[in-house]
Formats: sequence, structure tokens, C-alpha cells
Amino acid sequence: MTRRTATLVTSIIVLVVSLGLVTVFSVPFVSFSPGPVKDTLGTSSNNKPVIEIKGHDTFPTSGQLDLTTVSVTSPGRELTLPQAMRNWLDPHNDLFPRDIIYPPDQSADQVEEQNTAEMTGSQDSAIAAALQAAKVPYHPKVSTVAKDTPAEGKLKPGDVVLAVDGVAMSQVPQVGEYVRKHKVGENVAFLVRRDNVEQTIQVKTAATPGDETRPMVGITIGVDSPVKVTVNLGQDIGGPSAGTAFALAIYDKLTPGPLLDGKHVAGTGTIDALGQVGPIGGIQQKIAGAKNDGATIFLVPADNCEAALHAGVKGIRLVKITTLTEAIAGIKAAVGGQGEVPSCAS
Repeated sequence: MTRRTATLVTSIIVLVVSLGLVTVFSVPFVSFSPGPVKDTLGTSSNNKPVIEIKGHDTFPTSGQLDLTTVSVTSPGRELTLPQAMRNWLDPHNDLFPRDIIYPPDQSADQVEEQNTAEMTGSQDSAIAAALQAAKVPYHPKVSTVAKDTPAEGKLKPGDVVLAVDGVAMSQVPQVGEYVRKHKVGENVAFLVRRDNVEQTIQVKTAATPGDETRPMVGITIGVDSPVKVTVNLGQDIGGPSAGTAFALAIYDKLTPGPLLDGKHVAGTGTIDALGQVGPIGGIQQKIAGAKNDGATIFLVPADNCEAALHAGVKGIRLVKITTLTEAIAGIKAAVGGQGEVPSCAS
């Protein structure tokens, strides 16, 4: 074998080995791609309505109202360089540093638990916002009591909060607002109904971890109402970004006249108990997923509008929203010509 031939053979071997190593070694990134959608006005995998309402008249709906998701590289999976490059070249995919999405100090189970908790919280807020929009009365109630907090052993999940410091409570956010009127170490008087018995319970505030001046008692607040709303979605979807879609579906079922008028609408956005819509991540992937499923209208949180305009998805109308009330009005305008449509392009 000549020196030239030997050099060529060695170079080929090095190239093959290098390419092989490239396909094996991982890179510290995760991918975002369009995820599955779910019709909140439809049925779940067990053939139950995604939104099930008891204790109140419900009305027929028409059309499809999709919550949208993002498919993210799972905590236990790593991307190789070729996989990362394919995602980078796809206009509807994104790459993010792994440590941003999965903090090193959190296990995969902790990440999943957080996503589940955020989904549960978004459902509670969606129910409160929808009941308020549909003018259905309710009381705040204790949903959870955190361990090692002042409320542990005093308040219980299911306690209906009738008043705080003598002030009647009629909305979920009021409870936290009145707790925060106190200084750390002061007592808060909760008038609650437990097992049909009213009682006043004193709870001393403690400092919120990370903010020594912010008082807390260690509870989360949900909704107590004769209207029972159940979200039958299982554990496949996590995080808070489906809140707006849940609230719209609940509102549509509780009020006369089909909101969507037979159209295919999709959207995203967090929501609080007062109906304020907040921004989310993965807006471009969610729009692409909605378009792939046939949606013609997409509800975009106002703070996500700039990114939404760069999604590069044609044939889908982007409706800008900041509240549940605006979302309802925006849908009516877009599907039935009832007023001006608030657009991300404006």
C-alpha cells in the first residue's frame, strides 16, 4: 500500500468514526415541536366529555375548541447532534438549552409533579373565571393545604371560605388579597363552613419563601358552587397554558347559543380566577399544531402576539386577547361578524 493510499484509508476511517461518534453523543438541548391538540368541547379518551358540568343547565355547542400543546423532549431523553440540527432547520420547531427547561436541581418526577400541579391550578382558575363570566355565583374554598405551613392542622381542603377578617368573600383572589393585607406574624381570621358548621379559625401568617416581607398561610383556593365542573383529561397534558381554552368551553356550555357557531377555533393562554389571560411558551409550535388540525382561528395572548406573527403559518386568523371577556368577544366577532376583531396584526 502506497503512502497516499494509506493516508486516504486513514482519513476515511477517521471520518467514519467521527460521524459515528456524532450520532451517538448527545447535545445539551431540548426540542419544541407542534404537539397534539384536544377539543375541549369534545370527548376524552374514555368517552366522557372533556368538560363535564352538573348542577346547572347546559346548552348545546357547535364547532371545535382546541387546546394546543407543545411536544418537548422528555426529561429522560437526550438529543444527538443530527436530531438537534433537524429541529433547528425546521421552521416550526425550536431548540432551547436543556438547563432552562429542566433545571439541574429538579428530578424528572419533580418536573412532572410541577406540571400536574400547574394544570390543576389552571383548571381551578378557569372554572372560577368561567362561572364569573356566566354570572353563576360561587364561594371560594380551600383546595390544598401545604405541609409545614401555618394553615396545616387548622384549615382543611374543602373548607368553604365565607369571610376573611369579617369581610365576605365572593371571589377566589379576594382570599389572598386579604391575607396580604397583614404583616408577617399577624393573625388572620377565617370564617369557614366545614361539614355544614360555620366556625372562625385564627391562622398566623408566615413569610413566603424567597420573600421575607410577603405574608402567607399555605393554602390554595378553588371554587365551591352547586355547579360542579369536572375536567376529564387524564395526565397526558400538563402545565397552565390550557386555562383559557378550559374557561371558554365551560362558558360556552353554561350560556345559551353556541359560541363558536360551528367554526374550528384553537387557542392558548394561562388564566387567573378573574379572567386575566397570560402569555405562554411555544406559541409558534401551538399555532402550527392548530393549523395542522384544521383550525381557522387562533386565540393569542397579547404578550405572545409578536412571536405569533413570526410563526410562518398561513390561513389561520390570529385573535389577540388579554381577558376571558375579550376572548369571548373576539370569537363572536371572528365567527359571526359581531364587532371588530382584535388582531395580532393591528
